[in-house]
Amino acid sequence: MRFLVLQHAASEHPGSFRDFMRRDAITWDAVELDAGDRIPAVDGYDAMMVLGGPMDVWQEAAFPWLVDEKAVIRDWVTAGRPFLGICLGHQLLAAAMGGDVGKMELPEVGVCEVSLSEAGRASPLFAGIESRFPTLQWHGAAVCKAPAGAAILAHNAHCPIQALQIGGKAFGIQYHVELIDTTVSDWGSIPEYRCALEEITGPGGQALLEAATAEKMAQFRVAAETLYGNFRAVIG
Repeated sequence: MRFLVLQHAASEHPGSFRDFMRRDAITWDAVELDAGDRIPAVDGYDAMMVLGGPMDVWQEAAFPWLVDEKAVIRDWVTAGRPFLGICLGHQLLAAAMGGDVGKMELPEVGVCEVSLSEAGRASPLFAGIESRFPTLQWHGAAVCKAPAGAAILAHNAHCPIQALQIGGKAFGIQYHVELIDTTVSDWGSIPEYRCALEEITGPGGQALLEAATAEKMAQFRVAAETLYGNFRAVIG
């Protein structure tokens, strides 16, 4: 089995999913769009994973490759092929399929609770996952309107569309499930992320977030393995 992984920052890699993919003998090709990589022909891949990044879906003038990326996502999902988008990847899925993504009044950064909707509790992506659970959030934009026909799978008061599903095999999640021990410290070096964090916490927020994340890391790891396994089952 072979995955195509679209990345937008060196530190926004598949994280803990790498361990699970190695265990399952899954090959993955990482395309570093921010570094100038071109998206290859997609015919030989079984699933597509699109990760986070500091840019926004509408910044096509600054990041022209966003145009091609959204077109590739649209064609892939329209063909009914397995897709998982995380954070920016979730927003790109929504934008590519006709939804709306916009700037939030206040970023959502920190360890925050998320609740599954009725559709989420029935979705194969969240099988075996509690209806309310903690997540790592770090985003200043959000899906404001889901694409036509999409199911909203999860929500919280700060961000009403925390996860969505299009058809039977395409999923987007706003929060980060793939984090590892170094994730928060690595992302703190990205200016856009640090500004979003300090807008909420003020100076010193980095240390607070690292501590809050470390406290939940074992739980985050179990959630990551469960969600990965569910997505793997969807692929077949």
